[in-house]
Amino acid sequence: MADRRITKRVVDGLRPHAREFAVWDSKLPGFGVRVRPSGAMSYVVVYRAGSGRGAPVRRYTIANVGKTTPEAARRRAKAILGAVAHGQDPAGDRATERGTLAISGLADRFMSEHVEQKRKPGTAAFYRHLLGKIIKPELGATKADKVTRAQVARLHGKLKATPFQANRVLAVIGSMYAFAGRTGVVPEDVNPARRIEQFKEHRRERFLSGGELERLGSAIREAETKGIPWDVDGRKPKAKHLPKAKNRFTKIGPFAAAAIRLLLFTGCRLREILHLKWEQVDLERGLLFLADSKTGRKTVILNAPALTVLTGLDRLGSYVVPGDDPEKPRADLKRPWEAVGRRAGLEGVRLHDLRHTYASFGAGGGLGLPIIGKLLGHTQASTTQRYAHLDADPLRRASEAIGGRIAAALDGKRAGSVVQLKGGRRRQ
Repeated sequence: MADRRITKRVVDGLRPHAREFAVWDSKLPGFGVRVRPSGAMSYVVVYRAGSGRGAPVRRYTIANVGKTTPEAARRRAKAILGAVAHGQDPAGDRATERGTLAISGLADRFMSEHVEQKRKPGTAAFYRHLLGKIIKPELGATKADKVTRAQVARLHGKLKATPFQANRVLAVIGSMYAFAGRTGVVPEDVNPARRIEQFKEHRRERFLSGGELERLGSAIREAETKGIPWDVDGRKPKAKHLPKAKNRFTKIGPFAAAAIRLLLFTGCRLREILHLKWEQVDLERGLLFLADSKTGRKTVILNAPALTVLTGLDRLGSYVVPGDDPEKPRADLKRPWEAVGRRAGLEGVRLHDLRHTYASFGAGGGLGLPIIGKLLGHTQASTTQRYAHLDADPLRRASEAIGGRIAAALDGKRAGSVVQLKGGRRRQ
């Protein structure tokens, strides 16, 4: 068809043919309307990406007819051709951008190609939760190379009420972009999570006192024997359908009770006990050989109370604390722990606090942080340092030694000696 100035009247008069065709504007070279056999029409601009007759021809689709006016499309075409005149390639840039993964797709690749292959199942589940519940809903539709530091900082700021979670989200985004850089999804220097200041985290440390441990022991014994009674509000409509008072007891099984005791006696993490297999238990030498703890291979020394618990258990299958299927581990201790914790008056105390309690008794007994760190399986001394304020005995002994020498000197006894400090002068 002959070239003509593209106006609304011209566009409205176009009809589809058996084959696709284009009508080009007589005033602006390269600007036209593409008409498909289906009747769909779009404004396009055609140009050469480079100089010379050998430069590739590009076609840039501006918009579908009906989505914009011919004059607005013309103005857009002029801007595109102006960018081409300055050496740019808008169509090529758009194709590259379309080839870049959105955050949603990048997150899926990150999980399948990196996290699930190289991280522990628990870590993978945590990453999957943060990506699916927080990161994807906020950034999922954005191209990975278009996410800005400001966007990530806003997301981080939204989570300020939960600083631990906010900082983990930041860490997951940073790790995901490191993966994206290594795999060529984005340039290696692109990481919008970089240089965003983390929130200060206040570690929650809860240690059970001697009295609390006594109440906990009593609650466990009650729960595994006659059961813990539970109260009913008789004013509620469904109260009359509940079991009679003599049957209102919560009992826990021997394996659940043993698991709680082992957490206290060993200082192990919850999964280390729930996933413990009999083949990892050496009762003769009093050791547990954990092949895959949070910090890698780990040997746990069993004390006499822990050995007593283990020797008193039946072996129903591969796992020390079996689930409903003896060949599978128990999933959690949530319900048994809630029952005994409530009975012992330990509302808000977590199972992980039993590990802190184990460490606190060691630190308070003056065993020294390096020893406690080895018992807990810490790979870095800084991890054990949280218990430093409980390790009072070395400081007390030092204070007693200093005070004793000074008191002896004051009393004129030879046990006290005064050492002149370097650079100082003795005064009478």
